[in-house]
Amino acid sequence: MLERKVFVTGATSTIGSLLVPMLKEHGAAVQLLGRRPQESVRGLVWSPLDLEHNAAELPQCETETLIHTASLWLLPGWLEKFNARGVRRVIAFSSTSRFTKQASTSAYEFEVVNKLIAAEEHVAAECERLGMAWTIFRPTLIYGGTGGDRNVADIARLICKFGFFPVFGTGNGRRQPVNAADLAQACVQSLAAPDSYNKAYNLSGGETLAYIDMVRRIFETLGRPPRFIRIPLPAFKLAVKLARLHPRFAHLTPDMALRMQADLVFDHSEATRDFGYRPGKFDPAYLATLR
Repeated sequence: MLERKVFVTGATSTIGSLLVPMLKEHGAAVQLLGRRPQESVRGLVWSPLDLEHNAAELPQCETETLIHTASLWLLPGWLEKFNARGVRRVIAFSSTSRFTKQASTSAYEFEVVNKLIAAEEHVAAECERLGMAWTIFRPTLIYGGTGGDRNVADIARLICKFGFFPVFGTGNGRRQPVNAADLAQACVQSLAAPDSYNKAYNLSGGETLAYIDMVRRIFETLGRPPRFIRIPLPAFKLAVKLARLHPRFAHLTPDMALRMQADLVFDHSEATRDFGYRPGKFDPAYLATLR
């Protein structure tokens, strides 16, 4: 049982939507914070808070822990305010993208990388100044939850729409997709593990497979025969440009083609040692709802 009060930001996010019921199941008193205030969510209180535009104030209740599943760069300016509400433990999410996209030619991706790096450094320094124990999680390719992820679910939507998937080169770059449920569980595990305090962890999935094999498994889950069309880079760039016309795929970049060839692999053994992190194999069964 977690005998503590917890603030959760990003409660409707892929990770947050799974974390909240886990915390409740473990006996935590949860206070949800978000931009779209509601009277209650699953019987929990939701307080209005816009971290990006500094809108509204933190609720007056005293809370010991903050789990921040929203964008990391929104957090640093709020830490002193959370500290004033009794928060002494902070868990927040960054991404392994801070390593894998440092050479990106996309201005948007390069900006995100710099924001993540700066936010990680700021959170660590500010928490130490305020006497707050911090833990930063850097997941690899996130999937699961309600299907709102911009990774596996978007691949599935492209397959459902076109019946094939475009591949540049061999597509043999290795991936470690990580289930959002495993990341939510990592938060719960870390809360009761002092060995995880004041550290950052790369959290990869429990299976390493080639990019093309990951996509093949998505085809199989959707009940469709795998169909790959290998196209040259100029054609791939054009396909991305056309896909970006749809708001759902506005985040896609041509660099995705080059990364199909790259190994984006990270070791999570430190997390296993410090708080028992044991992610499962890649299982995109939730995609059945997208058919």
